[in-house]
Amino acid sequence: MERVHTVMDSPYEALTLVATDGVLSGLYMTDQRHRPAQETFGARDERPFGEAIRQLEAYFREELREFDLEFRLHGTPFQRTVWDELLRIPYGETRTYGELAEVLGRPGASRAVGLANGKNPISVIVPCHRVVGANGSLTGYGGGLDRKQRLLAFESGRAAAADALF
Repeated sequence: MERVHTVMDSPYEALTLVATDGVLSGLYMTDQRHRPAQETFGARDERPFGEAIRQLEAYFREELREFDLEFRLHGTPFQRTVWDELLRIPYGETRTYGELAEVLGRPGASRAVGLANGKNPISVIVPCHRVVGANGSLTGYGGGLDRKQRLLAFESGRAAAADALF
């Protein structure tokens, strides 16, 4: 198993992209909670990331709303089920942890959904930022609540207002 990484700039600070055997397996923000140790990312090598970088740049230019990338999510079966459901949340929309638990057939598992959401290894592309608290509040985000607020504002067309806050 060969792992390599690269770093790209974004409006939300540097993003570290990780590939395992040539397939995207991680996208981490600086100081992200549950970010693996840097030494696990392997050598720096930009070759496997051309398409991911192209699509992320288009997303941040508001030219792309849905990613079409090959990636591999490593986690428990429950985590992968939650992450698969995150991919169904449309650009510019949000769901609550409770709504996700309901869709998964586990109505009492909103806390477990939140824990799985927080361990999402491919942020932005697998849109864990689109999950909010029961009353719409911004709760827990591995990349920090300020980034979550900015990403949600960006996707709803209010990026300038969000950027003015920071």
